[in-house]
Amino acid sequence: MEMNDAWITNDAVVFGLLMLILGWVFKTSTSENPFWQKFYTYVPSVLVCYFLPSVLNSLGIISGEKSNLYFVASRYMLPASLVLLTLSTDFKEIKKLGSKAIIMFLTGTLGIVIGGPVSILFFSWVAPGIVGGEFSDVWRGMTTIAGSWIGGSANQAAMKEVFEVDGELFSKMVTVDILVANVWLAVLLIGAGRSKQIDALFKADASAIEQVKNKIEKYQLSIARVPSLGDLMMILAIGSAVTGLSHFLADIIAPYIGTHYPVLADYSLTSSFFWLVVIATTVGLVLSFTKLRNLEGAGASKIGSVFIYILVATVGMQMDVLAIIDSPGLFLVGIVWMMVHIGLLLLVARLIKAPFFFVSVGSQANVGGAASAPIVAAAFHPSLAPVGVLLAVLGYALGTYAAYICGVLMQMAAGV
Repeated sequence: MEMNDAWITNDAVVFGLLMLILGWVFKTSTSENPFWQKFYTYVPSVLVCYFLPSVLNSLGIISGEKSNLYFVASRYMLPASLVLLTLSTDFKEIKKLGSKAIIMFLTGTLGIVIGGPVSILFFSWVAPGIVGGEFSDVWRGMTTIAGSWIGGSANQAAMKEVFEVDGELFSKMVTVDILVANVWLAVLLIGAGRSKQIDALFKADASAIEQVKNKIEKYQLSIARVPSLGDLMMILAIGSAVTGLSHFLADIIAPYIGTHYPVLADYSLTSSFFWLVVIATTVGLVLSFTKLRNLEGAGASKIGSVFIYILVATVGMQMDVLAIIDSPGLFLVGIVWMMVHIGLLLLVARLIKAPFFFVSVGSQANVGGAASAPIVAAAFHPSLAPVGVLLAVLGYALGTYAAYICGVLMQMAAGV
């Protein structure tokens, strides 16, 4: 069915459908019904949020190509979510997690940054048909995986726009991203139940985990409060105001660079969207050093997450669930990439004797972001879930920059 023949073309109706889907997913994912509890044990809720809109798009019920919802979500909600998610960054608290937690998180980030170009170089040598020739733009699509694996959906959408990834390629890469990442997530959840044996193998001392747990519990209690109408309006005001400022500055910076330094177009520095996400992220980090950080206690990151899930749904409605069938080799690219990430994590963990908890959460704070890092942390102990949140916030902070660097390195590896 052609996109023009979509059954529903009114964006107001489409948005209503997407919100119904999100509401249903969150309702069932928190249900005490044994069926849904078991279902979401194996199928992450974020995957369902991607998948259901993509089914509607693939069946021609809605049209992701003709809808303006993704544009609105990516230009308005995305920068606002970056601000609200990085606003809660508390570097003092993150530092209190201990050096091994930070080292493992940064190792995970480094593994993804170098894993992308290594995977491209590897397949350029053993199977050039997968990443070369008619698939010479694969590196562009891989930048969206880099964004997803260093921060989450917000950074993924940012890289899609910055590196101009077309819809078909993006559909394939989202599928690779979700399947490869969730296989690794399953491995980590299984490993959580055997953490004592793994720590013994790595000769790691896990006693620091208990200290971290106590510190995080006190931190959460110190800022938590019932949000007032004023709190919610302030949160939305900050997100919207910084989004407006980011657009204003991006519309000045990008054309200026394009006019005076056109050679920088190869590195996306002439893209206004690039500057939009960088400025929003940077301002959010700056504001985290002010009293505005305390708005996290009123739910700043939760509102930011709402924007992210709306973005996820609009991304999903652009996906064709059958697109990956044409390019199964891309799964191998993703697997090799993930193996570089895992291999580097285990090597460093062995060298510094890091507990498996820090390995798992450090990895998922990158690969899964705020959607799965708390899940992995809670698998070790429910009160440790905030550790995953804090490191995931750091992932949002680094994601824009690290994913862009990874994208440039992959562009170089592809010889473009």
